Amino acid sequence: MKNINIIKKNHEFQKIISKRHFLKSKTLIIYFLEAKDNFKYGISVGKKLGNAVIRNKVKRQIRMMIYNKLINLKEEKKHIIIMARNEYLKRSYEYNSNELNRLLTKIC
Repeated sequence: MKNINIIKKNHEFQKIISKRHFLKSKTLIIYFLEAKDNFKYGISVGKKLGNAVIRNKVKRQIRMMIYNKLINLKEEKKHIIIMARNEYLKRSYEYNSNELNRLLTKIC
């Protein structure tokens, strides 16, 4: 997967979050913003979720979910931030993947 589509800078995260356009589920929160350039995404996992090993596992899972859906999202002109909630760890990968797909279809 190419790193071109990833949002990494703190000011980019703050810009998207400050616009307050978001969707929530039990496991995820997605902030989104209309953009002029291509689809970009960022992943945020707070320290309340667990230690570094668990947080990195969650980020890898979300990255893989996005990668599987990236073909459909490439045409979209959006920037999104995906934030995992505490409930994320209690649910299965399939449930979390379905939740992410459901939220992304509402946005796009």
